[in-house]
Amino acid sequence: MRWRVRFGYGGTGFHGWARQPGHRTVEGEVLRGLRVAGVVPRSTRHLEVASRTDRGVSARANALAIATRLDGRSLLRVLNGVAPDIYFTAAAPMTADARIRQALGRTYRYFEDPGGRDLAAYQAAAAALVGRVDVRSFGRAVPRAGPVWRTVDRMSVRATECGWEVEVAAPSFVWGMVRKMVGACREVADGRLPLPRLRRAVEGTERLTPPMAEPEGLVLWEVRYPDPWTAVWAGPNRHQSLALASARSAERARGAVESSLSGEVPLTREASI
Repeated sequence: MRWRVRFGYGGTGFHGWARQPGHRTVEGEVLRGLRVAGVVPRSTRHLEVASRTDRGVSARANALAIATRLDGRSLLRVLNGVAPDIYFTAAAPMTADARIRQALGRTYRYFEDPGGRDLAAYQAAAAALVGRVDVRSFGRAVPRAGPVWRTVDRMSVRATECGWEVEVAAPSFVWGMVRKMVGACREVADGRLPLPRLRRAVEGTERLTPPMAEPEGLVLWEVRYPDPWTAVWAGPNRHQSLALASARSAERARGAVESSLSGEVPLTREASI
């Protein structure tokens, strides 16, 4: 049976999704584990995945397709033994002709540092990027001959205690699109890009080259399919729980070091020696 499997990971621990010699990647780790467990043949070189995330980009709910004789719950149990920092959270059967990339839509969230920017201007730029968009100004390696259209269903920006949360939803995206859109919003909010020029780029009458936002703030939040998940994750196993605890400790330690070096927490005489 073919299964659609939902999974997540923190992007900083991987050199992106796609398997690359000499680099730790999500696909490489999953393939290695599946081969060892005998779920896929050792000759398997690639996996079908909904979104090929770049280095540093995280996923809460990416999806991949796997053919196996295991039932859904057994497959999740095997997959969650692949690597302690990859979490397989749900599974559902797929028909023989279904393709994992043919999703109803995808949602990304970008966790933005406001950096003193004007929230109203940022939100106005985000609103201009909703609807029918010529993505030649908002993607990488996009053909240049004529307009390349994508429909953006939603781009919202809301302030939270930890910064701004930017959510973008669309049926499909081109490479680097969300990070370019965030970069364009920053340019407008910082006063470097007039809003009318952004609107002309959206309409395809002007070309822009906005900077790409850093990958570490981007999360593939959801990939939507018409049929529901039938098997659900039981929660972290022991190795995953230890990895989560270690990651949280490392985050706290890094925050303490950065606060100290930035002057927020003074160095003691002993600590400075």
